[in-house]
Amino acid sequence: MKKGRYIYELLMRASMAHARWDYEASMNILRSRKRLAILGLLALPAIFLSVAIAADPETLPAILGGKKAYSPAFYTPEIFLVSILIGLCAGLITGCIGAGGGFIITPALMSAGIKGILAVGTDLFHIFAKAIMGTAVHKKLGNVSVPLAVWFLVGSGIGVTGGGVINRTLYEKNPVLSDTFISVVYVVLLGFLGIYALVDFLRLRKSGEDVGAHHGESAHGAEAASGKVGLPARLQAAQIPPMIRFDEDLVPGGKKIPALFVVLAGVLVGFVAAIMGVGGGFLTFPIFVYVLGVSSFTTVGTDILQIIFTAGYASISQYAVYGFIFYTLAMGMLLGSLLGIQLGALTTKVVKGIYIRGFYATAIMAGFVNRLFALPGKLAEMKIITLAPGTGKMLATVGNYAFFICVGIFAAWVIGKFVTSLGALRGEEA
Repeated sequence: MKKGRYIYELLMRASMAHARWDYEASMNILRSRKRLAILGLLALPAIFLSVAIAADPETLPAILGGKKAYSPAFYTPEIFLVSILIGLCAGLITGCIGAGGGFIITPALMSAGIKGILAVGTDLFHIFAKAIMGTAVHKKLGNVSVPLAVWFLVGSGIGVTGGGVINRTLYEKNPVLSDTFISVVYVVLLGFLGIYALVDFLRLRKSGEDVGAHHGESAHGAEAASGKVGLPARLQAAQIPPMIRFDEDLVPGGKKIPALFVVLAGVLVGFVAAIMGVGGGFLTFPIFVYVLGVSSFTTVGTDILQIIFTAGYASISQYAVYGFIFYTLAMGMLLGSLLGIQLGALTTKVVKGIYIRGFYATAIMAGFVNRLFALPGKLAEMKIITLAPGTGKMLATVGNYAFFICVGIFAAWVIGKFVTSLGALRGEEA
């Protein structure tokens, strides 16, 4: 139980760190007319195509609407609209809770009828596009440890390649097997996070404690992050050449750690990113700070470079060149998430954190139920279990409705709170 709690805390810190980057990148785009103009130009083809197809569906070339891999992704105006709504909901969750919005994108896309491998590749491309457009790297360059970043990216490249090969191999063998594999990965992750998040919400509600305090940095956590105790101290004490020196500006003489451990961390981050499509930033922060003992100051800058490289390399080399990127979906998600993060962040000023935490736990559990209910039908298609086709389809439909209703209620509640609290928000800004 204690190990489970520790892993949950690490995953939540990871999710929160990635959400902070997501928010900062989104705000950098929204505050820049130049970046908004670039985004508009990138989205124009999808918008014009949607209008053209809606006016005359017969104008869609067969090659553009190909439903097979190795040809441009299937396209309809409805799918583009759904991608905007998915991005909006993910942005609302990220903006409100400061964690977890990215977890629902791949399950949501799969629930909308997108193949799992397309959902993963498209989500990675969406993260890459946001990183390139919204990350102000020049402000953080002073934080970057070049040796740390280089060795980490070596491992990340290996992990990304391995994860991409596994996803593509499974898809080429059997598309249903690919969807099943991705669904199982999300069932495990969302089930674990959802159960602990629900338990946390019920505990907080019972004690009357507001959200956030239980995720604060403990004294032990601060010592561990400094590399003085625990696992970071043992790893830094190992004498395995070559050694990397980092944090010279914070610790006299800096800290040292074998490059091997940094490479292995990169392999893990890259592999998970390529398999799930969640972006490398999700795991980098807790691994750097709580496992390798890197300071938060150095981690922030290095993580920014890592996100750009990992998401970019994964989306382009492992998915785009094989036809597993849905460009129009990525643009729709980017547009929706920018709006959602803005609304979600503003709403937190007028809503108690405990209520938002409850919605977060519910949304994560809905994603878990969604992928769990999709599994019986997939397993039956592969002849692993015996199940009537109608039963499998019914379970998947129930899971889809449960997911979209829960996320939709959360989105409607947040937007409603924002609209009804406009006066209070304007007064606070003034």
